[in-house]
Amino acid sequence: MLKRYAVLLTFLAAFGVASPAAAEEFPNRPITWIVPFAPGGITDTTSRLVADEMSKSLGQTVLIDNRGGAGGTVGTEQAARSRPDGYTILYGTQGTMAANVTLRKNLSYDPLTSFLPVHMMAESPNIFVAFEGAPFNSVPELIAYAKEHPGKVTFSSAGVGTGTHLVAELFKTVAGIDMLHVPYKGSAPALNDLIAGRIDVMFDYPVSVGPHIEARKLKVLATTAPTRLKNMPNAPTMAELGLPDMTTESWSSIMVPAGTPTGIVDRLAAAAHTALTSERVRTHFEKFGTRAMMQQKSEATPFIQKEIKRWADVIEKAGLEKQ
Repeated sequence: MLKRYAVLLTFLAAFGVASPAAAEEFPNRPITWIVPFAPGGITDTTSRLVADEMSKSLGQTVLIDNRGGAGGTVGTEQAARSRPDGYTILYGTQGTMAANVTLRKNLSYDPLTSFLPVHMMAESPNIFVAFEGAPFNSVPELIAYAKEHPGKVTFSSAGVGTGTHLVAELFKTVAGIDMLHVPYKGSAPALNDLIAGRIDVMFDYPVSVGPHIEARKLKVLATTAPTRLKNMPNAPTMAELGLPDMTTESWSSIMVPAGTPTGIVDRLAAAAHTALTSERVRTHFEKFGTRAMMQQKSEATPFIQKEIKRWADVIEKAGLEKQ
C-alpha cells in the first residue's frame, strides 16, 4: 500500500499536482516573479515593492525576473510554460492579459485558460508628457499641431499592445489625429529617448515620469485620471479638456500557471493581500495616484473578461494590424 501511495505522489508531482502536505509546506524555497518588461518602469518598481512585502509574509524571497520583449509576450509565454507549483508567478498587465488576445496573431497563451488569477494589484492613470522642447505646451496645441503635420508627431511606448501604447491609440481616435508609434522593450528606454528629444510625446505612469517632470526634463500635458492628482495639481484631466472618453486607468495583476493547486494559490493570495494593504505599499501608491485592487482569485476573472472586450473594441476602432 505504501509503495502504491509513493507511486501516486510521484505521478502527481510529475504533472505539477501537489499533495495537501506539499501545499501546506509551501513555500520552502525562493519564488520567481516574472515581470515581462525591462527594468526601470512601473512594472519593475511596483513588483519589487510588492515582492518585498510578500517575502515577509511567505518567509521566502520573491525574486524579480525581468523578461522584456514583444510587448510583454515573451515573459508571459515563459510563465505559461512554467511548472504550476507556485514557484513561478507572473506580473499580468492590461496588455498581456487583455489586449494581446486581439492584437497578437499567434498568441501561445490564453489569459483565461493558461493562468489563474491570484490577486489584482493596482490601477494607475496615465500622464501625457512631452519632450521639454516640443513645439506645443497643451493638449489643444498638440492636436492643432498634429493636424497641421499629419503623421509627424511621434509617440513612444513600452511595447506594442501595452497600456502605454493602447491609451495613445485611444487618444488618436478620440482626438481625430495621426501620430507615429515607436515601440520599445519597456518604459525606461522609451522615456530615455523622449527626454533626449528623439520622441515627441508619451503616455506613462506617475511613478515613471514623476522624477523627470520634477527635474523639468519633461512637461505634462494632461492626465487620464478621473480627477486631478494630488501630486500634480496643475495638470488638467483629459475630461476637463473636453475628452471624457480619455478617462482611463491601466491595471496589473498577479497570476500563476493554470493547474497550480488551490492551497498554494490561497497562500499566495493571502500574502499579496497583506502586501497590498500594508502601510508601505498604500503610502507609495497614494503618492503616485495609484489604487490597490482587492479582487482575489476567481473574483478577478469577470474583470479580465470585460477588459479583453474593451480593448478589442479600441484596437478595432484604431485599425491596428495584428502583430
